[in-house]
Formats: sequence, C-alpha cells, structure tokens
Amino acid sequence: MRQSRYSPGARLHSNGGVGLARRLSGLVTSAPARTAAVVFVLVIAVFTALLAMPFSSATGEPTALVDAAVTATSAVTVTGLTSVPTAEHFSLAGQLLILAAIQLGGLGIVTLGAWLTMLVSRRLSLRSKILSVESMGVSGLGEVPALLITVLIFTLSIEAILAAVMLPVFVGQLGTGSGLFHAVFYAVSSFSNAGFTLSSATLDDPVIMTTINVGVFAGALGFPVVYMLYRMLFRKARMNLHTRLTLEVTFMLLIGGAVLMAVFEWNNPATLGPMDTSEKLHSALFTSGMTRSGGFNIYEAADQTAQSLLITNILMFIGGGSGSTAGGIKVTTLAVLLFAILAEIRGDEHVRVHNREISDNTVRVAVAVVAGGALLVLTSVVALTVVTGQDLETTVFEALSAFGTVGLSNGLTASAPEPGQWILIALMFIGRLGTISFAAGLATRNRPTRYRYPTERPIIG
Repeated sequence: MRQSRYSPGARLHSNGGVGLARRLSGLVTSAPARTAAVVFVLVIAVFTALLAMPFSSATGEPTALVDAAVTATSAVTVTGLTSVPTAEHFSLAGQLLILAAIQLGGLGIVTLGAWLTMLVSRRLSLRSKILSVESMGVSGLGEVPALLITVLIFTLSIEAILAAVMLPVFVGQLGTGSGLFHAVFYAVSSFSNAGFTLSSATLDDPVIMTTINVGVFAGALGFPVVYMLYRMLFRKARMNLHTRLTLEVTFMLLIGGAVLMAVFEWNNPATLGPMDTSEKLHSALFTSGMTRSGGFNIYEAADQTAQSLLITNILMFIGGGSGSTAGGIKVTTLAVLLFAILAEIRGDEHVRVHNREISDNTVRVAVAVVAGGALLVLTSVVALTVVTGQDLETTVFEALSAFGTVGLSNGLTASAPEPGQWILIALMFIGRLGTISFAAGLATRNRPTRYRYPTERPIIG
C-alpha cells in the first residue's frame, strides 16, 4: 500500500530530516569563529579539488593531492608557500584559479559572504554583522555595512591602481597579453600580501619593486584602519587608538627592519653586496616590508646572514595590522604587550597610551595571542624536525613563514615529505584565522563562571 505523504510516518521522517539539518546548522553557526573556520575549510577544499584536475596543470596530468592542497591553502590564506612552482607547473587555468583564491582570501571569505548578504537583503542580519566583527576587528556592529563597502571599494581601487602602474613595465617585458595578466596577478597578490609570483626575474625592476611594496603596505594596514582614515578624511572623524598604534608600530618596524637589513647585508655578496648604494637602500626597504607578510623576495632567504635571518623570523612572527590581509600576532598585539610591560616596570596600576587606558581584558588577550602563537610554532617546529630531519634554523624559518602567512621559504615546503607539508598546511590555516579565533571555534559552548575562589598570588620570577 502506498504511504501518503501526509501520513504520520512521512511526517516523522520529514521532522527527523529537518531536525538533523537544524542540529548540523546549529553546530556550524553557534559561534562566529567556528563558522569562519568551516567556510575557510570548504573553500580550500573546493580549490584543492580544482587545482588537482588535469586542466589546471601545464602538462595535462593531475596534480598530487598534497601539492594541490598546499597551493590552495596558501592561496586562500594569502601565504605564498608552494610545493610546486606556480609558473611552470600550473596552466593558465590553474593560475587563474590561484588568482581567484588569492582575491577571495584577501577580501576575506567571511567578509565577502556578509557583503553578498547585504546586497541580497539590503541589510545585514545580526549573525552576519557578528561574523564581520569577528573577522575584521570592528568595534561596533553599526559600523559593519559602511566598513564592508569601504573594504570592497578600497580593495578594487588599490588593485586597479597597482595594476595600472605596473602594466607598462610588464607589457614592455612580456608583451600585451602576458603583461596584462602579470600586472593584474601581481596587483592582487601584493595587496593581498600573498607573495605568489609568476617569475622572480620580473621583480628586479625598481617600478615593480616599489609598486609591490606599496601594495603590501596598504594591504597590511588592516581594513579597520583604512575605514578610520576614510572617516578622518571625509567626515572629520578623530583618529582612534587602534589606528594610531597600527600606524606608529608599522612605520617603526618598516624603517627599523630596513636599517638592520642594510647593516647586516651591506657587504654580503649573495644579497646586497653587488648593488650600488641606492639599490641597497631600496632593496633593504623592500625586504623589510616583505618580511612581515608580503612574501616577495629579490634574493634567496637562505643567503642572508644569521643576524638578518633572526630579524626576519621576528618580523614574520609579528605580522601586520589587525583585520588585514597580513598574518602573525599583529602589530597592535605587540604594542599592547610592550606598553603593559612598561606600565609594570613603572609600577602603574593601569596601562595608559596616548591619553587612553587599555583594559585588563585586552592585555590578557594580547598575552594569550603571543603565548598561543609561540606555543603553536614551537610544537610545529618539533614536529617538522622529526618528520623532515632538517635542522632547527630551517624548520623555525619555514614554520614562522607559514604561521605568519608570509610565504618566504628556504625550500622546505617543496622538499618536505607529505606529513611535513600537511603540518605546514595546518600552520597556514591557523595562522590566517588567528590563534584566538581558532580556539574559540573549537569550543562547543561558553561556560560563564557563577562563582569565585579566594584570591592568592603565586610568586612570579
């Protein structure tokens, strides 16, 4: 006998399916950070499958899964580490897929989703606003729609300007068609701080180097800073503390890193040694800007002196601005931690910066981010040394590059066995989402504390 669709059994089956869908939906969307992680995983999986297809490779042969996964993760997380050469291994279709993945990663998968939601519904839902606040560091929900518009307009405008500046140089070197593609590719890759290259030889031109450095700098500031600068310029708004700290620390790291790179590499025959004075200064500034997330290089990282490698490691761990295309612990995290240490040395009860107080909760988060990042890198280095058999200097450099989504490499990503490459994939993924967001995404629920224990102070130091 045929069962009616309105029978109790059909209703039970339907309700069960709906209940399962609701439970799965609730599991994914109960926390914004977990939703962001799930979206990133899905997008990476899609690009991995596409890059593994025969049409994506230059030879027409399928790409190994781990190589496709490294490239897809690196592109979506805008890192730049690759296990196969982008220009030689991938076809034009594969390179276009990489370009699309970089653009999606640069804008931010969550940001793009919220933007599309706003276009469809003409307004953002509360959940979409919360997602944007999580991923972009906005202080208030009311700022999200205007910030999203600023993000899209600013991104496309800067990339168009960068491409237009580089276009004549690339057309002169490679011809019209290839030159146009190179200009667009490097514009997106530089602003997104991705570090993907099609030919390292093309970076030697001063115009290309300067343009890429400007693109990397703009992308590493962070969209909240860009939005604040826009409000200051057109709405006479007052600069907030986050923007001030980001700009101050960014310039200090850029100039300080360039000075130190010039000092330690000035006579190195493998790096700055053969250049004249102006080229050395320009290259040192370029290298300093790339170490905090850009990932482009004009000479091999392994050819640097030990002092320069140490500086590079430090800058890669710090990264760029919060809510930016850069990785690392972020410059504001470093600033808050340093000011907290200074306040403790002085014996101040509160952390005060530029006539503002930084809350104790913000200081705790900064400590947690630094400690969590350091612990993650340390664990990964131990695992990489076991799996690859490489020395500490090699594994530390590659692990920091993956965690900071920088993309500078000493060759370990390409030469590591599959387990080592999967470790680097995980590092790039966690480095992009951030240690705090990743930890929050793994938590199934929040547990508020309803009681307090007696306070006791252990001996410190």
